[in-house]
Amino acid sequence: MKKNIQKAYCAVDYAFQRIGGKYKGRILWVLREGLLRYGELNRAIVGITPKMLTQTLKELEADELITRKVYSEVPPKVEYSLTETGKELIPFISQMRSWGEKQIAAN
Repeated sequence: MKKNIQKAYCAVDYAFQRIGGKYKGRILWVLREGLLRYGELNRAIVGITPKMLTQTLKELEADELITRKVYSEVPPKVEYSLTETGKELIPFISQMRSWGEKQIAAN
């Protein structure tokens, strides 16, 4: 288990510990289309603070759901993308998105 994961009592609990939270699913969803730089992610995730974005990206990287590539240039260039494990989550996030759209339309 990763250090930020508490003891999981079932597979569903484990999965939600890794992808739960206000921004993780949104970041994974935005990255489904390919590489994005930090500033692009910051603009794409409405309402997130830079501190929270940085923290959430570190958690996703520690859980091996995204990769971070740093280029040694000035100004620094950093790109984020999904790992293969992260890509496996996209169909499930898509289903959750569809469910959410139906619920919003019903209310």
